[in-house]
Amino acid sequence: MPLTRGNYPVTNPQWTLAGKPSGLNRQNLPREDCVTDLDTALTTQVMLSAALHLEAGDIVTNLTFKSGATAANTPTNWWFALYDDSATPALLSQSADQLTAAWAANTVKTLALATPQLISRPGIYYAAIMVKATTVPSLVGVATFAGASAGWLSGDKTLAQTSGAALTTTAPATIATPTAKAFVPRVVAT
Repeated sequence: MPLTRGNYPVTNPQWTLAGKPSGLNRQNLPREDCVTDLDTALTTQVMLSAALHLEAGDIVTNLTFKSGATAANTPTNWWFALYDDSATPALLSQSADQLTAAWAANTVKTLALATPQLISRPGIYYAAIMVKATTVPSLVGVATFAGASAGWLSGDKTLAQTSGAALTTTAPATIATPTAKAFVPRVVAT
């Protein structure tokens, strides 16, 4: 790598902080910016999706979210899903339903998508999470306000949004009628 102004350029500092993994490592937020553990991020049986920039040629196999100080209490369904960059994002792949598997507090969960996804064009995709439980886990991320999450300019992508109701085992085919959320969970695609 050539020197730039006497230094080696860091083109992806998050990749460096992640230990320079050999595979894909895309993140929607820098780890050091995650200052919020929000127990109202999730609502039982409602999907929360976060914007995630992906490049053409990326192969997304797994999605990772981290719970905060609140664990899932009596979960009955929970899964992660990846949606495309369409105007109405369409489902690309979903993880297996984790059913009653525990999700403890302050725990990273990585779930494999049913089918790894080869990204054909760069864009903003959406990584989604849904938990049906007596008490849903809190998530680690950043707090904003819904107006900032929704964007200011025409064409701005929503940073985080909720959609769906009474969800259980299967992710919806599209992200329909989303509502901007005032909390953006950190998600990592590998």
